[in-house]
Amino acid sequence: TDNQREEIAPPLYAGMRSCTRSKRELTDAVLYLVESGYKWRQLPHDFPPHSTVHSFYRRARISGLWDKVLEHLVKKTRTNAGRRESPSYAVIDSQSVKTVAASKERGIDGGKKQKAEAAIVVDVLGCLLSVVVHAANIHNTKGGISTAKQAYEQYPSIQKFLRTLDTAGTFVSDLKEQLALDVDISEKIKPHQWEKLPWRWVVERTLSWLNHSRRRSKDYEVSVSSAEAMVIISHFHTLLKRL
Repeated sequence: TDNQREEIAPPLYAGMRSCTRSKRELTDAVLYLVESGYKWRQLPHDFPPHSTVHSFYRRARISGLWDKVLEHLVKKTRTNAGRRESPSYAVIDSQSVKTVAASKERGIDGGKKQKAEAAIVVDVLGCLLSVVVHAANIHNTKGGISTAKQAYEQYPSIQKFLRTLDTAGTFVSDLKEQLALDVDISEKIKPHQWEKLPWRWVVERTLSWLNHSRRRSKDYEVSVSSAEAMVIISHFHTLLKRL
């Protein structure tokens, strides 16, 4: 909608060079591709040429504009909910991702039979704070610390993280050593019982939101930075709908 476009225009278009095509049309095309799962060359003719759209997406990714849009929408969502702009508590989890043959980050997880994982950090509202895509044979404790450090650099107000018991491992000691932060451990659910664990459901809900984007059905991106950008775009599209 026009209101949504106006919301992301300042952080996205500021500093971006002028172009003959409408930046709104280019932004709509990128959001359409992430939501529908089309290949670049299969974009409908209603949008600008696929090469122009991809160039716009790539320049915004390299310059960090997608990250700036996400940060702006996270702060907007938090203030609308009556909270401070920057979070003090964060929840971390990861999700296995199927990859295509061209992906750079690949490594077999023998248990899950997957080749890549996306580790994410969210606040208590489910807003995405950081994402790191890594090979599946890298343990969650190692991938998790990279994601946590990225989130803390972006939001120094974070005072504590929540992590699941089965993926904690050395994560607790590494976080204490590198960032001087404590970790809450989410206990396992008792067998044959249904239980809503505190804050654990928040990150699971965010992962389910990301699955609504068909581009996220598999990791089709060759580079890690592009895979992470697709996660970011998918999530800020969700935040836009919630404003």
